[in-house]
Amino acid sequence: MEEIIHNITGNPDSFTMFLIFGVGGTIGCIIAVTAIVLGTRQNVRIAREREQSRREIAAYIAEGSMTPQDGVHLMNAGEKKSTNEMIFESTPAHA
Repeated sequence: MEEIIHNITGNPDSFTMFLIFGVGGTIGCIIAVTAIVLGTRQNVRIAREREQSRREIAAYIAEGSMTPQDGVHLMNAGEKKSTNEMIFESTPAHA
């Protein structure tokens, strides 16, 4: 083990390569794992909030203070549409 450490620290090029790939690679892995964890947490939070909104809208419909059509419009308000759907909606209907 001492020989490996001596070889790494004894040669400036080897030490530089160790710093770049050893320490840099470790930091890169930590950043990647952190990004994955935070992205997953954000997706879970978004899904929870969407489900909570759906439950609240359903409750408003059940008590009669909102029509089912209004509920559908609210539930679909945040969904992303494809380019084709946006073009289709913006073109006037021909008789």
